[in-house]
Amino acid sequence: MNSSELQNAPHIGTLPGGPLGTIADVQGVTVGHCTLDAGAVQTGVTVIRPHDGDPFLAKVPAAASVINGFGKSIGLVQVEELGTLETPIALTNTFGVSAVAQAQIRAAIRANPRIGREWSTVNPLVFECNDGYLNDIQALAVTAQHFDDAYAAASANVASGSVGAGRGMSCFDMKGGIGNASRVVGVANRSYTVGALVLANFGRLTMLTVDGTPLGRMLAERAAKAAKVAKAASSATLAMKAEQGSIIMIVATDAPLDARQLKRLSLRAAAGLARTGSVYGHGSGDIALAFSTAYTVPHGADFITLPPLLADERLDPLFRACADSVEQAILDTLWSAVSVTGRDAHQRLSLRDCVPDLAQLLERTR
Repeated sequence: MNSSELQNAPHIGTLPGGPLGTIADVQGVTVGHCTLDAGAVQTGVTVIRPHDGDPFLAKVPAAASVINGFGKSIGLVQVEELGTLETPIALTNTFGVSAVAQAQIRAAIRANPRIGREWSTVNPLVFECNDGYLNDIQALAVTAQHFDDAYAAASANVASGSVGAGRGMSCFDMKGGIGNASRVVGVANRSYTVGALVLANFGRLTMLTVDGTPLGRMLAERAAKAAKVAKAASSATLAMKAEQGSIIMIVATDAPLDARQLKRLSLRAAAGLARTGSVYGHGSGDIALAFSTAYTVPHGADFITLPPLLADERLDPLFRACADSVEQAILDTLWSAVSVTGRDAHQRLSLRDCVPDLAQLLERTR
């Protein structure tokens, strides 16, 4: 592993990634960020658009899996019941959920004034993680304008790291945030793409595992040595600290799946999360949502014409791609993030700043 390879996380698995290496490798998916970086306010909003049309009029099939439910999201109940998305997916901090949900509702009404009158109401979909260590979350800094700005910024050029909703997040006691990845698989003589975007805000240092290497334990032991503290005592103390925080995992695919199959796909995100060392701690909100861009569901239609759906027996390659993409996206978060100082001088160092010799350290384990 040479110095240039430090720029990217190790490639997980043997499946190839897409050309962009982001969730936008799934045709039509775009992402926008609005980042708030002002002293004690270190937060933001991230918006994922499943296609460039109106998601209320052209809904996409979707489903979610709640792996550990310590979260304050909005919209999951209706997704579970109806199996569709009808707004873009929004990510923000815990106390910003209501402001972003109202912004989604207002945007949908602007586009479709009959919503809530002649038509049904709209189901806003907002996910959150608690960035209160770095961000002054009590400032309630996120507003509707920040959702609008993130929505307007959506493109296929997707940034990772300390951006958007990820600005104030922590991961394995280091800087966390937004991560991206994709995988391409062959199924039934056709090629399909699975992309993942994560909002990573979880884990303790000693848990961190990188492509099977217990990097977190290695770093904890190194820190203990540097501080001239007994290695075993230091590691034991770190290991006893409870895992807190959350992760939101958004999985997109162009494979033709229905909501039931997407539920099964979303659950495989947990496999990728576990490989990085998470045990889905008591205080963690670990939620995965999967959607397909293979077709849309017209609003108010009497009948819906579906494309031929993949048989369940052909889903294993997609399950593998989901797990690999989520694991890769979490590592992308760590590799892409920059160090941030926020409220009360709290600081999270990036993996790069914590481990300047990261490439050499990983190479020695191979």
